[in-house]
Amino acid sequence: MTVKDMLGRSGVVSREEALKVLDVHLVIPDLSVEESSISNALGRVFAQDIISPSDLPEFDRSTMDGYAVRGSDTFGAAESRPALLTVIGDIPMGVMPDRTIGKGECMKIATGGALPKGADAVVMFEQTQHVDDKSIEVMKAVAPEENVSTVGEDMRKGEVVMAKGHVLRPQDMAALAGMGITRVPVFEKPRVAIISTGNELVPADKTPGPGQIRDSNSYNLEGLIALAGGVAHKKGILPDDYGRLRQALEEAMSDCHIIVFTGGSSVGAADFTARVIDDLGPPGVLVHGVSIKPGKPLIIGLVKRKKTGASLPVFGLPGHQAAVSICFEMFVKPVLERFTGAVPDPALAGITLQRTVKAKLARSIASSPGREDHVRVTLEKREDGLWARPVFGASGLISTLVKAVGTVVVPVNTIGIEAGQEVEVRLF
Repeated sequence: MTVKDMLGRSGVVSREEALKVLDVHLVIPDLSVEESSISNALGRVFAQDIISPSDLPEFDRSTMDGYAVRGSDTFGAAESRPALLTVIGDIPMGVMPDRTIGKGECMKIATGGALPKGADAVVMFEQTQHVDDKSIEVMKAVAPEENVSTVGEDMRKGEVVMAKGHVLRPQDMAALAGMGITRVPVFEKPRVAIISTGNELVPADKTPGPGQIRDSNSYNLEGLIALAGGVAHKKGILPDDYGRLRQALEEAMSDCHIIVFTGGSSVGAADFTARVIDDLGPPGVLVHGVSIKPGKPLIIGLVKRKKTGASLPVFGLPGHQAAVSICFEMFVKPVLERFTGAVPDPALAGITLQRTVKAKLARSIASSPGREDHVRVTLEKREDGLWARPVFGASGLISTLVKAVGTVVVPVNTIGIEAGQEVEVRLF
């Protein structure tokens, strides 16, 4: 029989177990599609394959400043026996040459210029010598297609150049513009509801009374959600009241893909979050308690929309600011990224992409076995390299997040990390 605590939740599980349980139950629904201009689509996810409508380039063009030539006319050319060619004109940029290069002839061309008929290579200026206004000597032979970008070399008509699930980058915007594509189909950004709970919370623009604090977690989450490709929908601040929490969750289920509660996950008489999730299941609460610090009281659950039957992930994050950031990074962000429709590069399968740096630990870190500690650190540059200095303080101190640049993870069943040991810093 599974042992449960005073809230009726199952015992604390590891981070890996929590993610596995969620993955088993989570089903990503069909995602809505919308059209966007490429100027507004940076970071968006393609909803279908992008196919090149034409060859790129559409004409043979020079990749160097020099002379358009027939490669065969330069064979055997060297400084000791240069090839003499007749210059029959210049090639203006932006137009197709109306002349044909014959044997022993050449035309002056700039980078990006269109090659005239008969020419198949470009000799760089540096490899020629001026004889007079009508002739040059070529000091080095060039092979056919040397210093030339041929038709379709960049992209072929009908070729899939960006696949469905690809996240649009700045260089992709340039490629699309080069193909004449200025509007693209993208998946709708997932909407994430933020429900702030707690009798002690007041809006950030209000002056707190005795025993009250301003709601700051919703702003932290708003930024984290945007960086992960979602859109935050703040549902306001609610007291620790079962009826109000249930109503807010039901309303969020109607127009959002993911719901995040902050506060209301710890053991306490006013804790109704887990009950609300269970009552709006199945399956309800999947995990209540994860062996990480900060963030142990985390709740993970699934609730079902009545009309569609789709299951929506619900997270109950602890109220402390550091715990919110850690739990979002570890649990909410991977789910949110799946709702964006992004498809990881197969070459990166199994690899967690995160900005990290190596550093030596400036002070020892103590930890309890059986718990994964995420310690906030700042970085110092010394003569012998980077050093990570722990930013100690309770998880409710927001200043520790502001000062820190990342975290160092102390693995489960480790009693700590000694000063001077090399560590990996996960940058925010």
